[in-house]
Amino acid sequence: FQACTGIENIDEAITLLEQNNWDLVAAINGVIPQENGILQSDYGGETISGPAFDPASHPAPAPAPSSSSAFRPVMPSRQIVERQPRMLDFRVEYRDRNVGVVLEDSCTVLQGEIKQILESELQIPMSKMLLKGWKTGDVEDSTVLKSLHLPKNNSLYVLTPDLPPPSSSSHAGALQESLNQNFMLIITHREVQREYNLNFSGSSTIQEVKRNVYDLTSIPVRHQLWEGWPTSATDDSMCLAESGLSYPCHRLTVGRRSSPAQTREQSEEQSTDVHMVSDSDGDDFEDASEFGVDDGEVFGMASSALRKSPMMPENAENEGDALLQFTAEFSSRYGDCHPVFFIGSLEAAFQEAFYVKARDVNRKLLAIYLHRDESVLTNMFCSQMLCAESIVSYLSQNFITWAWDLTKDANRARFLTMCNRHFGSVVAQTIRTQKTDQFPLFLIIMGKRSSNEVLNVIQGNTTVDELMMRLMAAMEIFTAQQQEDIKDEDEREARENVKREQDEAYRLSLEADRAKREAHEREMAEQFRLEQIRKEQEEEREAIRLSLEQALPPEPKEEIAEPVSKLRIRTPSGEFLERRFLASNKLQIVFDFVASKGFPWDEFKLLSTFPRRDVTQLDPNKSLLEVKLFPQETLFLEAKE
Repeated sequence: FQACTGIENIDEAITLLEQNNWDLVAAINGVIPQENGILQSDYGGETISGPAFDPASHPAPAPAPSSSSAFRPVMPSRQIVERQPRMLDFRVEYRDRNVGVVLEDSCTVLQGEIKQILESELQIPMSKMLLKGWKTGDVEDSTVLKSLHLPKNNSLYVLTPDLPPPSSSSHAGALQESLNQNFMLIITHREVQREYNLNFSGSSTIQEVKRNVYDLTSIPVRHQLWEGWPTSATDDSMCLAESGLSYPCHRLTVGRRSSPAQTREQSEEQSTDVHMVSDSDGDDFEDASEFGVDDGEVFGMASSALRKSPMMPENAENEGDALLQFTAEFSSRYGDCHPVFFIGSLEAAFQEAFYVKARDVNRKLLAIYLHRDESVLTNMFCSQMLCAESIVSYLSQNFITWAWDLTKDANRARFLTMCNRHFGSVVAQTIRTQKTDQFPLFLIIMGKRSSNEVLNVIQGNTTVDELMMRLMAAMEIFTAQQQEDIKDEDEREARENVKREQDEAYRLSLEADRAKREAHEREMAEQFRLEQIRKEQEEEREAIRLSLEQALPPEPKEEIAEPVSKLRIRTPSGEFLERRFLASNKLQIVFDFVASKGFPWDEFKLLSTFPRRDVTQLDPNKSLLEVKLFPQETLFLEAKE
């Protein structure tokens, strides 16, 4: 903005940008020369109309060295802007109380007016009050606010060393109360002259503080050189409540411990440094870096003052809730036309993007947007590139977009931990070493087999066309990799199908063999059963035959005086059975005799020839004489049907 308009006073430039809601184009259009109200530079004796040049902010140029010079100094041309007073907000902490103070930057006595307000609010005498927390160190009561180049929002705290602390019932109660309190540690990184405001509970240990500082500064704990710890803080395992820190705020300084050789090199370099002060063209411009603040931080702080809430809460327990607030705040700042941010943890975003089959249309690249309010490029990148319809459409079709805000130190440390876990220490170190003016960042992640690969890291200093080209290049890599994955999956599925078919054929073969074996076993069992039945039947028949044979009366002799009947019986095989019976014997004895020879009368019938008759149909209790089987008869056996 200063390069386009020629405004060299940084306060005036910030005021103009704030009036246009930090819209660079609108602010430039409001300052560039118009037909009315603008001074025109001339080369003759014409007078310059209108108070277009402010002597207070632009000292008069040196006079021409001679009257023969053909040119006169040309004044910067811009529209006349009535400068409004700049208001600064102060949040002052004292123990468990917060007091808000609003002052103009033109106030002459800075601390005097603030202390008057605090005296009435806190009921503390001004003489007993020490006001701490200034970005530039301790200031005098007569310091002019404008000279400090403060951001719109400022945090201070009050110390009262001459006043006794509030009484407690016991030392144990006071310790418990300290454990539940939150300590703000204002840690200055000595090498880069940067401050970190970190909140820790009283139960946190000194070791946890040093580990968090390692995540922010990349200085390992063993190489950290500290200043400002109380003398009672002798052990890193000690909790902050017991270490003797000042409440609610305590200042510390950390640097990297160097070897003696490095120390000698640094001292030699410092002795050869020459600091120059530029006064070309008579401009008296004070660079913000003289106060320990670079241009990016000035613009970042000024822009953040206009915002009502942070993009993401600090120390959020649930990542989904944090991203809900991020999406809502992003929409309120830049409009509803923006990428659809995935609501959920980073692990859930991986599941959504990567853990599907290669042919699945839902398999996409993962885009991680890393936001940072302090960067001067953030507003431009979000409003003009990330919210461009072409970018939004392309991201929605081909990417799962996940976002995180690195503005707060705790959220930054949390993301670096996630990054180290999922992508490795190299990617985490790359993000950790990115400068503020390189943000925001856009990480393109591709799931590759069992690992996650970072394809590209896009910084905020890009254009819409370049961003689109890099997204399309990432999609080309993703498409090529997807084809390889599809080929691998097809080959793997083919191998698995062959294996399944072989397993199925083997299973069917086993079942057929088992069925044959079972059928053979059943057949053998049936044969055995039938054989057993047959044997039992034969044994039963033999037993019956023997019993009948034993029960037969003895065969009468030929010379017996009683009438004797001689029977001749032909078997089915052609053999003849002959026996003598008493004529008085019952027909049943003949049947028993035939059965004793293996021809039971229930299976065979006994037939006579002349006349032909079935003897087995006769009454077995009648005698042979009565049935006319006397004195002799020829019979034959025939199996019953």
